[in-house]
Amino acid sequence: MSQADFRDASAPATVWRQARTPAEAQADTLPQEDQDALAREQAVALEFNGISHSALLCSPSDLEDLAYGFSMTEGIIRTADDIRGVDVLEGERGSLLQIEIASACQHQLKARRRQLAGRTGCGLCGLESLDEVRRQLPRLDAPEHRPEAAAIFQALDALRSSQPLHRLTGATHAAAWCNLQGDILAVREDVGRHNALDKLLGHMLRNDIDPRSGMVLISSRASFEMVQKAAAMGINFVVAVSAPTAYAVQIADELGVMLAAFARDRSFTLYSHPHYLNSAESRSATSP
Repeated sequence: MSQADFRDASAPATVWRQARTPAEAQADTLPQEDQDALAREQAVALEFNGISHSALLCSPSDLEDLAYGFSMTEGIIRTADDIRGVDVLEGERGSLLQIEIASACQHQLKARRRQLAGRTGCGLCGLESLDEVRRQLPRLDAPEHRPEAAAIFQALDALRSSQPLHRLTGATHAAAWCNLQGDILAVREDVGRHNALDKLLGHMLRNDIDPRSGMVLISSRASFEMVQKAAAMGINFVVAVSAPTAYAVQIADELGVMLAAFARDRSFTLYSHPHYLNSAESRSATSP
């Protein structure tokens, strides 16, 4: 994230801090005036070929990445080449993403079209029918290359220092792309966990990054939408810092995604396809 993005995604604020210590409690002191930084949250409308499609609440940074990632994970486009151009227009009430897509994608656009007012905690607001909740995605092939546990722990160790906006505001989620050795190669942050992941996937699309060459690490819980987004990109490995939902585990199992959650300093829990982890047993089984 550039310095300009930092200025766009955070805002200064005057706050009053009240500490609780024995001396201050007895003295009944007034809160102390201080300065803080708040994460910005604004409306972003997406328009495809001049047709209004949806509106999200998100951090006003990496919006072109968001346009690509959202278009892909919503099933509107098939490849990055289906997007002919993205114009980001700023207004008093938010931003407008004018996305030009190939005419061959008009059918997908109509099939997925929805009018919504997105919320940071929900990625499904405004869907018109239950059939729209889950997309019909093919099961992914088993990965040819697999990460070791040490690589996951290495990525976890580096995640906190890779979230500058979170360090500044404490109010954002992150999605990171890591290689199978545990090196973090790209991070996107947003007040919404779905948006952070869409921004990361959009970055991958725009830079032609092989989705089977690494793993996604998310700082949030693993809901089924997060797993579905990763699977739509062809990613076999999803690691979440917090808990998974039952539906996320079901989707991960059906789509061929290794889902790890409760990933912390000393442990993580595998909920699907544990054999995708490159353990000592699997290495010995495949060695000549």
